[in-house]
Amino acid sequence: MGKLFYGSDPQPVEMDDRLLQYVQTLVATKLRRSESFTLTWTDRDSTAGRTTLWIQPAIPMRFRYTTDTPARLSGAYLRQLADQAALSAGLFIDAATWEQQESARQQPQLIAA
Repeated sequence: MGKLFYGSDPQPVEMDDRLLQYVQTLVATKLRRSESFTLTWTDRDSTAGRTTLWIQPAIPMRFRYTTDTPARLSGAYLRQLADQAALSAGLFIDAATWEQQESARQQPQLIAA
């Protein structure tokens, strides 16, 4: 689990390393263009609700990964996240859905003969 340290809050946001890499790439791109946005996510425990951060250049961020090798990211998924972040509702990430998709992605594909 990677960690996003946001502002002066000592409690990091924890998320899957691969998902955090998508978030980092999107944040870097948006902030390089001076575009602020909201980032909302649900916790893995669905009873915990959701959290929203206002992402803007003046607030310091640090990304900490548990793996040392960057993951290969999908350009199509990154574009989907960027399009969503451009909406007034901002970027929304559902942790449970992400984990299900990642689990399915990592399953070996059977080839029909």
